[in-house]
Amino acid sequence: MKNSPLRDKSYQFAIKIVEMARALQGNKKEYVLSKQVLRSGTAVGALIREAEFAQSRADFIHKMSIPLKEANETAYWLNLLFDTNYIYIAVFKDLNNDCQELIAMLVSTVKTTKSRNP
Repeated sequence: MKNSPLRDKSYQFAIKIVEMARALQGNKKEYVLSKQVLRSGTAVGALIREAEFAQSRADFIHKMSIPLKEANETAYWLNLLFDTNYIYIAVFKDLNNDCQELIAMLVSTVKTTKSRNP
């Protein structure tokens, strides 16, 4: 996975999430929701990196399913932040688009790995 689009996209997504959380905490003095989205949004890439050293195909599938769950949770927090007027539509659309792309990539990775012959 050295030159992996999934790895790169999840890292760039984490950077955007950190920047958004920093802005929420600095400008809006919002700490609870921003910490939740920061935790789940940055976990996606970290868990993908962890999966690189899976011990078996089954372990890889399991490990790649975890960042999928984290990405789904991040989508929830982004929607909540938008619907409660903590983030503007442009920020929401950008991050939500990235999040949905990551979800699609993770689903594809898990399905493809499951369907391969041993």
